[in-house]
Amino acid sequence: MTFDFSPSSLSIPFEGGTAVYLFTGHYGSGKTETAVNFARFLRERYRRACSEEEHKIAMLDMDIVNPFFRSADAREYLESQGVRVEVPLYANTNVDMPSLPPSMGALIRDRSYDVIVDIGGDDMGARAVGCYSEDILTRRNYRFFVFNKRRPFTGTAQAALKIYDEIDSVSKVPCAGIVNNTNLLDETDIGMIREGYAEAAELGRLRGVPVVFSTVPEGLYGELLEQGGVFTADNVIPLRRTVKRLF
Repeated sequence: MTFDFSPSSLSIPFEGGTAVYLFTGHYGSGKTETAVNFARFLRERYRRACSEEEHKIAMLDMDIVNPFFRSADAREYLESQGVRVEVPLYANTNVDMPSLPPSMGALIRDRSYDVIVDIGGDDMGARAVGCYSEDILTRRNYRFFVFNKRRPFTGTAQAALKIYDEIDSVSKVPCAGIVNNTNLLDETDIGMIREGYAEAAELGRLRGVPVVFSTVPEGLYGELLEQGGVFTADNVIPLRRTVKRLF
């Protein structure tokens, strides 16, 4: 079974082996929150489809660049959902540059796990992908570019191209698709999400990759699906706030 990247379907494969899912993007695009909620989405899909024990999921926090948003903040929640979490050494401390423990490389090589990786912002953060690229490329892998139209420097597809290409040049893992994560936190509305999808689709057209899914604040999820169109329960992930903001 292959991963369906059609614009109207996000089909998570339950057969054919596990995969590595990598979340890259611009600083502040919402990679961490998206990755955490994707882990929850994946766990819930497995619970509905088959025995949870048959499918192990690990979340790796490889963001050693930005100390303000951390998937480590969501560790307790994810572990309560049956997701293993590995974070940089000294994460959430006052150490300036945390390092990546050997367990992360071991998990990337462990084919018994679906591995979700939260990568630091821009090309600097994406270099961490390059360090593990040989192991990642031996497995099914899907690197996503998280796009937020409401962030500086990614307000349009053309503007986002520079960051997209910089990440692409250093990650050594090809981009499989774009995630429309357009939001303004509590000020998000349905119109923003639709505008973001249009720009994300244009970015995808320019680089020959699809929009694989969109995110929406949990409170707007039902309203977005009721409006129909390109948004369905299979390609929209509701966002539950789990990561603390420290400023």
